[in-house]
Amino acid sequence: MALPVYASPLERLWYYSYRVLCGLIFLFLIAPILIVIPLSFNVEPYFTFTEKMLSLDPDGYSLRWYDTLLTFGMANPEAPRDSSWWMDVWNNAAWVRAAKNSVIIGVSSTVVATVLGTVAALGLSRPEMPYRRAIMAILISPMIVPIIITATGLFFFYSATGLAGSYVGVVLAHATLGIPFVIITVTATLVGFDRSLTRAAASLGASPTTTFFKVTMPLILPGVISGALFAFVTSFDEVVVVLFVAAHDQQTIPRQMWNGIREQISPAILSVATILVIVSVLLLATVELLRRRSERLRGISG
Repeated sequence: MALPVYASPLERLWYYSYRVLCGLIFLFLIAPILIVIPLSFNVEPYFTFTEKMLSLDPDGYSLRWYDTLLTFGMANPEAPRDSSWWMDVWNNAAWVRAAKNSVIIGVSSTVVATVLGTVAALGLSRPEMPYRRAIMAILISPMIVPIIITATGLFFFYSATGLAGSYVGVVLAHATLGIPFVIITVTATLVGFDRSLTRAAASLGASPTTTFFKVTMPLILPGVISGALFAFVTSFDEVVVVLFVAAHDQQTIPRQMWNGIREQISPAILSVATILVIVSVLLLATVELLRRRSERLRGISG
């Protein structure tokens, strides 16, 4: 809101001080991300800004660490970059394998978390559901309990059931962490849902299944997709559970980054971090667009 012309000096001081304070807080939160991005283009194998980078000398910047993401682990990285070279990248490059595992596990766990979380949210939104608050507290506990405790419990449980070290176990573990986000977003969408629409559909002879897919689902779809995106980001970023549950050959991008920090400190990690930041920004932008669409569908905004 613009500052009114009749504002007193004290109000003007607060107006500008408030904006400066918000700007400083925003800078404090985003500064670590802003620092990582230019460092990923450092031509030197350092995690600090060199003199050439600070002076904006083009010789101080390079894409070598992004190239390393493709060549690290290849059988013949020096070969001509033809179709066979790209096949070598796809089959042998360590970071590419980690990315494939992350996508496969992330998508699979997102599907499981979205289905189970949506069903749970639909049940919790019904007024006749007994012990709703207690059940809600239990279902969202994975996002409240420290992750190391959850990972330890999953490790012992999956070890006893034979799921430890398997892709199914990793997918279910990631789904466990993603379900609370789906429940919260879908439940928030259902708060403004008009129940008279389902009653009208039933009075016209629609079955419960038809009512759900033709009436309920289209209206809550923005919340479902938002929850699915949060679940995917949670899975894509998770490293502690993977360390406990996954086998040694089930490397994901966060686990590969963890191993890179322990075994060989390389700015290639900063390149991966930059790519993940871009992906996260795109996903958050998608969530915001879906939120606005949901508000328009519910008539909250024009």
